[in-house]
Amino acid sequence: MPHALPYWRLSGFYFFYFAFVGAMSPFWGLYLKSLDFTAFQIGILMSLLQVMRIFAPNIWGWMADHTGKRVAIVQIAATLSLAAYVGVFFGTSFLWLFVVMSLMSFFWSASLPLVEATTLSHLGERTEKYGRIRLWGSVGFIVAVVGLGYVLDFVPIRFLLWAIFGMMIGLALFARFIPEARSTPHHTDAMPAWHVIKQPVVLAFFAASFFNAAAHGPYYTFYSIYLVDHGYSKSSVGWLWALGVICEILIFLWMPRLMRRFSLRQILLASFALGVLRFLVIGWGIGWFGLVLAAQLLHAATFGSYQAASIEVIHRLFRGRHQAKGQALNNSLSFGAGGTLGGLYAGYTWDILGPELTFSIAAACAAIAFLLVLWTLKPGAIERSH
Repeated sequence: MPHALPYWRLSGFYFFYFAFVGAMSPFWGLYLKSLDFTAFQIGILMSLLQVMRIFAPNIWGWMADHTGKRVAIVQIAATLSLAAYVGVFFGTSFLWLFVVMSLMSFFWSASLPLVEATTLSHLGERTEKYGRIRLWGSVGFIVAVVGLGYVLDFVPIRFLLWAIFGMMIGLALFARFIPEARSTPHHTDAMPAWHVIKQPVVLAFFAASFFNAAAHGPYYTFYSIYLVDHGYSKSSVGWLWALGVICEILIFLWMPRLMRRFSLRQILLASFALGVLRFLVIGWGIGWFGLVLAAQLLHAATFGSYQAASIEVIHRLFRGRHQAKGQALNNSLSFGAGGTLGGLYAGYTWDILGPELTFSIAAACAAIAFLLVLWTLKPGAIERSH
């Protein structure tokens, strides 16, 4: 890669950002369960990371596009999220953790959309190489999920709090070294962002992303609990999560070839269709280890190819000074609103309907995302908006 690209500084940020996710998604629910919270309470607390993604990225994204100082906002947000997280060491009540996780999530959720926009600005016309930077986030996730999986088999679950604390320090430090990138002027700069948002292709894509994120709600909230309840060790849980992310890394490496051979619409359709299959297999095949492994291999599609394709879609639809707002809106409507819905319905239905039907609802959400793209995003629609 050209020397002008701050490859390792951006990669280091992704590493620690997703190491944090690799600690929170699989294991934070187990920590909350150790505090004797109900499934519904766990669902609420776990959904806070997504709830704040509804509002916070838009606030920070609009501020970044207005001031032109994306990286400065990332640095402030990373520091404040670290400060808020310290509160987990001072209380374990539901109300206390609700407040602490809300504050932490509000600042933490600001970072990723702005760094995504900054990374794409540094890449310029070489956006197909995004995956080679983003894959280090997947590496961070694997290191966290596998390492903690083994460690938590031998130490109390409360150790998780200190591990996450270290990851957030690393995130704040790397944020200090990301260089600002200049946005390339575009003819849409003078238009209000709403003129871009109201396009049918944009609305259809946002709707599909919303339902895809909602489909992942039970997975990110209860998958580890589901595995442990069926006799899997925490180290096995860690490796299963890692397997999915290893497949994700491979997809990131292959995405330049995939994007040359297939359209973004085709990649999205394949991702959502395989999501339907994956969540049905998880829900009804948890007792068969081979099926569990196969379901994790499909993470390459349900997250990996979808993530890389969605970043490229937003980069094409939101140009110039609207880039940060576009990434923020996508983050808010998908991981934020969709992820919140997924976490809340999973928390509500887990004890009432059972895990099997909860994951069946997830499969139905993925099917809706597939149909939205099939019916409303006509071939070439995204490319014509470029």
